[in-house]
Amino acid sequence: MTPQDLLRELEPVAEDNLNRHLSVAKPWHPHDFVPWDEGRNFAAMGGIDWDPEQSKLSPLARAAMVTNLLTEDNLPSYHRLISDSFSRDRAWRTWVDRWTAEENRHGIAIRDYLVVTRGVDPVALENARMICMGQGVDDPTGTGDHSVLPGVAYVTFQELATRVSHRNTGKVCDDPIADRLLARIATDENLHMVFYRNICAAALDLVPDDALEAISAVILNFKMPGAGMPDFRRNSVLLAKHGIYDLRQHLDEVLLPVLRKWNIFDRTDFTPRGDRIRDDLAAYLDQLAKDVLRFEEQRDRSLAREAARRARESV
Repeated sequence: MTPQDLLRELEPVAEDNLNRHLSVAKPWHPHDFVPWDEGRNFAAMGGIDWDPEQSKLSPLARAAMVTNLLTEDNLPSYHRLISDSFSRDRAWRTWVDRWTAEENRHGIAIRDYLVVTRGVDPVALENARMICMGQGVDDPTGTGDHSVLPGVAYVTFQELATRVSHRNTGKVCDDPIADRLLARIATDENLHMVFYRNICAAALDLVPDDALEAISAVILNFKMPGAGMPDFRRNSVLLAKHGIYDLRQHLDEVLLPVLRKWNIFDRTDFTPRGDRIRDDLAAYLDQLAKDVLRFEEQRDRSLAREAARRARESV
């Protein structure tokens, strides 16, 4: 089945899930999540420019907020990629445009919150945004295939990963306003994930082997779409170290729940080709579970050393 044929077969599923999404998604407004009375002018308007002492956020919270925001900022690239993977016709077009409009609120709200509260350096943030959007995103799946199957598999996992990251970022901000904002955004991400997960489930029923091949390729090559942003490696290590998004969450809260929902390891509709792909995927997940344990052991040792050093310095 060609990608175009598959899109036609999946269109009724997309329409049903679009209608479901519209029936359960609750409208919200970014301005309702920003403490505007904390705002004041910067130097260009007769006020004072940003200073690190003005931020109420910890270095961890700042790194997480900036990483999440810069990820959201590449929305034009995501819109282009999803439009190319799906289509600009009928239910597909309505969904892509609705999804884009909902995602755009996330960047608006986070940026307004950070600028008004002076949570991060707005000049550095704008410079990073320009770099991020100048690079864009071309192949987040890592497969080189821009058709519907790897596309919908990737966004299923990525939306869920983003939900986890936003929710955990809110918890470390030590600010009920930020926590409420990021919980609201995480709810959107979850609804988006459900749409894509249901489309992928239907694709598995139509073309089991091809869908599984795409899912497996996405998992083996998975990276977050912000991988090219400034300081991404340093910040992602910091976020993993402190439980914002780490290997354990990637495996236990993202990959495995979705694979269980799709019944990947108990399905009986794969051909021998699909069975081989499934066996390779199972072996990869087993190795990933071992990597998780090694990562956690190393992280625990590193955190213990840091705690001991702080204790010595406080004496």
